[in-house]
Amino acid sequence: MDSDYDDLDRQLVHALQIDPRAPFSTIAEVLGVSDRTVARRYARLRSIGAVRVIGTVSETAFDAVEWFLRVRCAPSAAGSVAEALARRSDTTWVSLTSGGTEITCAIRLENDADSEALLLAKLPHTPRVEGVTAHSVLHSFYGGPDSLIAKLGTLDDAAVARLKPPPLPFRPSPAALDDGDRDLLAALAADGRAGFEQLAAATGRSPSTVRRRVTELRERGVLYFDLDIDWRLFGRGARTLLWLSVAPASLEAAGKALAAHPEVAYAAATTGPNNLYATVVCANQHELYRYLTSRVAVLPDVTRMETAPVIRTVKQAASRPSQGMVAARG
Repeated sequence: MDSDYDDLDRQLVHALQIDPRAPFSTIAEVLGVSDRTVARRYARLRSIGAVRVIGTVSETAFDAVEWFLRVRCAPSAAGSVAEALARRSDTTWVSLTSGGTEITCAIRLENDADSEALLLAKLPHTPRVEGVTAHSVLHSFYGGPDSLIAKLGTLDDAAVARLKPPPLPFRPSPAALDDGDRDLLAALAADGRAGFEQLAAATGRSPSTVRRRVTELRERGVLYFDLDIDWRLFGRGARTLLWLSVAPASLEAAGKALAAHPEVAYAAATTGPNNLYATVVCANQHELYRYLTSRVAVLPDVTRMETAPVIRTVKQAASRPSQGMVAARG
């Protein structure tokens, strides 16, 4: 455990996971400390990159196609190709894995035509790209609004109940976004705790309009709030991408079991020879080995397993929808 973090830091982060925009006064009352202490702790953690509240666009809110891409490169080119992918507005995260010769990224494309253009025309012909494997996401078992912090958090049930906000009504409808919404989502991606006055200044709208629009976007399933954190806060550090091949009859059971593991931050069924994917966060390689040989080993009908340790995260926590996505829906 990093000595710079203590129990109050972990309690604060858990509280923010429960309600990312909760007033510091509410969090302070539950944690039994002063408002100033909570504000000072959050400011410190945010300044050192340990925690950041972000507004995130749900991939299910649009008729988008989500892919995991594994791009094999010459070692000298992997960094530049990863940076180029990170600059794309449709990539949500980009990581270097497998000793720096493979890039793994999540990309959200507007339609099948965009998928074809990227996967068949653009990436394969990029200099120094030696191969591309694409996995389309079919179903998410864990991730998105579900956070690993909920599994690792230190608050007791009573504190969780006091912090949990009342549920918002779900009003599914087409997500018609305009440029003001794009500016709003971009501002929330940069700082999910930005006040309505700040958001109004960023969008050119009034604070009351911004407040109403944030509520509408959340009710329609477009916007949710998440935390970008340094996993050393909870004694974790090593992030590994896990690819499994599971017999189709057992895919649902294996996916649900994987989603319940305290090491798993994200799990999804995908297309391709490896049809079950997970992001695993462990303290170190020894703990990863124990996890693979215990919890993963007993998953039903797993015929193949591949691991890819993340050596560098190039991009993460992107949430701004592309211009094409807005135009198609607006």
